[in-house]
Amino acid sequence: QVQFVESGGGSVQPGGSLRLSCAVSGSIFSIYGWYRQALGNQRELVATISFGSNTNYADSVKGRFTISRDNAKKTVYLQMNSLKPEDTAVYYCNRVNELGTWGQGTQVTVLS
Repeated sequence: QVQFVESGGGSVQPGGSLRLSCAVSGSIFSIYGWYRQALGNQRELVATISFGSNTNYADSVKGRFTISRDNAKKTVYLQMNSLKPEDTAVYYCNRVNELGTWGQGTQVTVLS
């Protein structure tokens, strides 16, 4: 069973940056994604990365966020730059095609 431990969240001013990490226990041979859920909203997929590091982004984060992975370390990253208050959410990682058990997530707060 694949499990995820997210870290790296925090509180930043608008325009700031954060780098999130997701440690994966279990198989790394999948398409992975970063998801986020703002208070009162549904969870949304914001970035994906294939095993070969092909990436895709939601329009709301394109040009500001960068997803990457280190298969040897079984870790997926999300570099977030030019953060906006609307990026405030709990961020989770998971597989895309076959969801694993959700982790605790990591809170990102962009002060307004």
